[in-house]
Amino acid sequence: MYLYLANNPRTLILATSPSEERIGKPRRALVFRAGVNSTQAVVEFLPKDEVDLSSAVRLTQRGIKGCLGMISVENDLFLAVVASATEVGNTRPSETTPEVVARIQEVAFYSLTSSLWDDVDSGSNVDLSERDYNNPQAYEHPCAPLSKILSSGTFYYAVDSQWDLSTRLTRRLARDPKDSKDVGAYDEKFVWNEYIARSLLDFRERLDPHEHDDFDRCQFIILTIQGYVGVFSMALPAPPTNGAPTIATLSLISRLGWKRAGTRFNTRGVDDDGNCANFVETETLFSTDQHCTSYVQARGSVPVFWEQQGLQTFGQRIQITRPHASQPAFERHFAHLTEEYGPTHAINLLGTKENEAILSSAYDRHLSIARAGLGDELSITHFDFHAQVRIGGHDSVMRELRRVEAITDHVDSFGFTMCDASSNDLITSQRGIFRTNCLDCLDRTNFVQDILSRTTLEQYLMLIRREWIHSSPLWLHHRELWAENGDALSRIYAGTGALNTSYTRSGKRTLAGVFSDATKSVSRAYINNFQDKAKQASIDMFLGNMSSQRQVTIFDPIHDSVRAALDKRLPEYSHTKRCVIYVGTWNLNGRPPSESLLPWLFPRDSFDPDMFVLGFQEIVPLTAQQIVQTDPEKRRIWETQIIETLNRRPKKKSDYVLLRSEQLVGTALLILVKTELTAVIRNVEATTRKTGLRGMSGNKGAVGIRLQYHDTTFCFITAHLAAGHANVEERNMDYRTIETGLHFLKGKTILSHDNVIWLADTNYRIDLENEVVRHLTESDSFDALLAADQLKQVMDAGVAFSGYEEGPLLFRPTYRYDLGTDNYDSSEKMRIPAWTDRVLYRGHQLDLSTYSRAELKGSDHKPVYAVFRPNIRLVDTAKRATLARLLLNSVLHTEPGEKLDDKLALMVLPEDFHSNELPPPSSDEYTWWDTPDLPNGILPISSFTSHPYHYSKNPFDGQSSVDTSVSSSPSSSDEELYSAAVMTPDRLPAVLRKPPPPPPPSF
Repeated sequence: MYLYLANNPRTLILATSPSEERIGKPRRALVFRAGVNSTQAVVEFLPKDEVDLSSAVRLTQRGIKGCLGMISVENDLFLAVVASATEVGNTRPSETTPEVVARIQEVAFYSLTSSLWDDVDSGSNVDLSERDYNNPQAYEHPCAPLSKILSSGTFYYAVDSQWDLSTRLTRRLARDPKDSKDVGAYDEKFVWNEYIARSLLDFRERLDPHEHDDFDRCQFIILTIQGYVGVFSMALPAPPTNGAPTIATLSLISRLGWKRAGTRFNTRGVDDDGNCANFVETETLFSTDQHCTSYVQARGSVPVFWEQQGLQTFGQRIQITRPHASQPAFERHFAHLTEEYGPTHAINLLGTKENEAILSSAYDRHLSIARAGLGDELSITHFDFHAQVRIGGHDSVMRELRRVEAITDHVDSFGFTMCDASSNDLITSQRGIFRTNCLDCLDRTNFVQDILSRTTLEQYLMLIRREWIHSSPLWLHHRELWAENGDALSRIYAGTGALNTSYTRSGKRTLAGVFSDATKSVSRAYINNFQDKAKQASIDMFLGNMSSQRQVTIFDPIHDSVRAALDKRLPEYSHTKRCVIYVGTWNLNGRPPSESLLPWLFPRDSFDPDMFVLGFQEIVPLTAQQIVQTDPEKRRIWETQIIETLNRRPKKKSDYVLLRSEQLVGTALLILVKTELTAVIRNVEATTRKTGLRGMSGNKGAVGIRLQYHDTTFCFITAHLAAGHANVEERNMDYRTIETGLHFLKGKTILSHDNVIWLADTNYRIDLENEVVRHLTESDSFDALLAADQLKQVMDAGVAFSGYEEGPLLFRPTYRYDLGTDNYDSSEKMRIPAWTDRVLYRGHQLDLSTYSRAELKGSDHKPVYAVFRPNIRLVDTAKRATLARLLLNSVLHTEPGEKLDDKLALMVLPEDFHSNELPPPSSDEYTWWDTPDLPNGILPISSFTSHPYHYSKNPFDGQSSVDTSVSSSPSSSDEELYSAAVMTPDRLPAVLRKPPPPPPPSF
């Protein structure tokens, strides 16, 4: 394939042959243009004769292999293409359709919106000084981080799109023959560019049948996996019949899952959907002219909620973050495995000392509970790998593993997949899978998986050709493949090659191997601490996990109108339910529990909230020692006290578990939920942000925890802002630092959530004389006090907490009291009473029902609490999909004489979109891009850097104020949706090619 660029208008063209050649196979081209904003593209699949390449510039002399997709970066729209790749080999030479794999070496990114990056490699910088004298700095290509990842040599694709690299042999053979060669049939959990290719795949599905076939034949779309693919062919001894050697091919394919992708210390454990970190499906393929054999194993992080935070050296400081709420996610993970692969036997290689024992114990406990539902389909073997190596060396591991009865029994019962090489008929299928893990699922795991692969391959050879068991080349290649596999997966996750690979390659433990492993360990520590954060951000950008990202869509008024109508008709496929959330904040002044917490946690009888959110400040004394090394013991004491209060309260109706807790020096946040809700609360994350000493100290700062309750998201922040009566601006700065600097995983910020609640010691004071404040307080003159409240003033001015609300302050100031009394400060400082402890919130679903304080005396602050009754949204995805099909059919239906384009124009364009925003249409005498000010459409470089051609909003995504035929059609009942689901065909009729959107405005 070849890539061409035309600038009037700016267009990128993928063609299958050079422009000077008049023949092509087929004579088609894919034409890309920018839409009306930075996340919309216009794509047309045209016969090549309709594409004018006479004025286009050929961007590369090399043939482009294909397109990975489109991505929006920094308000530019980029097309990602594979510019260079090398073939790894044919994994099944006996198959009629070659199953050839290629490794991606270079990925290029071409902008559809700006010429600024045309002459710049996406892996380097551009010096704008020669182009723009007002901006003499050198800029990195926006896609340089993505190019670095994609060009790392760990991504692979099927050279011929007629076979699916993302799916193991067993599933491919089980598919319907018409689906087996369909580009759209793939295992989405292993296709890494699914996010950036999604719009092109949808575009492909909407093409007319002949265009659909041409599109597939041209192989425009490349679907890529990350991991490792290795292929070796060898001659093995021939049967005595004719003496000709048998050519056998040994292949190893490792497919890394992307659903919980990331680097070693940034991504651990499991998520609420059951996806675990570093999950890899590894398939061993052995192919001859008679049979093809497949054996599949899996690896993955211990599937509970655990993390490793802070600067990591060689000690593994492990924290199980949600010990009482991991079971639903744990069971989801193993339910996925058993559904996908059948019975699962876990091999846990963690040790029995220190931190690893904590994980191992949690693993065993969760699995014992899960067996109640999965029964004999789930089992586990604990094998202390390091202990065995210390006793007998690496040589003893294979021997001892083969003596474990549970493992040998499952090797026999699981078996392998074997098919006839000529007909692809299945002879036998693998009936289960081993799931192996260590701490990182790298070195130890790879070592044991190598042993299991060899053991199973020996079983196959014992049935087919016994003499091949003693073939040196076969086992030499097998060891080499597994050594390369270990190195590749380790480089992806930890940044260096795997440990123990010297033994895997040679079967010996050498001094050089020991030194090599030591060097890798040091390199890992450096990479994990100082490079992985940027790499994680790049991975999240590529996978579309950043909260600010929007997926590139292809201009499509039909589906755009359906999406807009779905947003308007949300109540038809979802419903809401009420929940009760208790929020409390208390500055503890470093004091331990000394009184009953019932008056604070249960302010009235028959109070049974779904969730308790409790924020503490000064949970430990703010001493220099605590700031350097925080003691979590005080937090654990309070956690215990709170749980005991909940368990022993009068008229107890529900049980609660600690969902998540997090601490930053003296600031701590705890969330407790009803036990039955742990299954519907997902995506729980915690993070912190220091603000003391300009962000270097944690004596002041914030702790945030976010979660998703059904389909509604919440973010809770507890904070301790700068002290001092006059330090209003410092408090404002602390707020801004937290608001902009508190980040969760995948780029989520505070404002990424539907509902946000701050429960904090804000330290804002009352700007009145001490005597006046005390007098007004005693007389409960709260209006006069509130008028002088610093927080109220900065909120009204929009300086801090803009957009937040607060309940009415109908209680006395909570700061500062003499310990053990209800008397305001009588010390020498005589501090002015103030409402320092506040609960602020934003979110349409939040309904504040109570806002008050509790009369506890264990601190110099009084605790504050608020009770919210938000509506929680529950979306029925099946109803939504059915309604989408109904709406699409209504769009495609036209009355006699009605034109589809006219109908779409009325449906999609919002009322406030004015035609005078666009230039007049072009004619033979006039073109919108060729004006006296800009002859021949040549634009100054400053126009591109400022991006004046981007609209602030997309008219096709906007909410029209005029009800269209789709959005205003009668609501669908459950019976109608059910009938539509039964009667609507899966494949909707193709539609005519849509016209492109109007050109950008003239300058």
